[in-house]
Amino acid sequence: MTPAGAPAASAAAVGGRALDHPARDEIRIEGVLHALSDPMRLRVVRELAAADAELTCSRFDLPVSKSTSTHHFRVLRESGIVQQVYRGTAKMNGLRRDDLEALFPGLLDSILDAANRQARRVGEGG
Repeated sequence: MTPAGAPAASAAAVGGRALDHPARDEIRIEGVLHALSDPMRLRVVRELAAADAELTCSRFDLPVSKSTSTHHFRVLRESGIVQQVYRGTAKMNGLRRDDLEALFPGLLDSILDAANRQARRVGEGG
């Protein structure tokens, strides 16, 4: 994960491929809330939180096109919710839980708890 105060575009990548990420102090609440307001992006974040590990983009079985899936991951990365890094040809995704907790204590856990309760209520599993 990106250390506190690290510059944007701090993710080093294999083969010179780097992905831009906001530094901790560049993450804004409105960007985080916007990213999490989409059901597909919230689903990705729920799966990452449940796995408690980095997962490849292909690990997510989203009912959208590849280009739409790519868009959702970009929104999550640019909002500061996920860290993406290439490992070989795989793009790995991990939650920036430490950064989000430092900036907005309890926010991610509250949203995940509410999303999981809603999923159980409406029969989506979780």
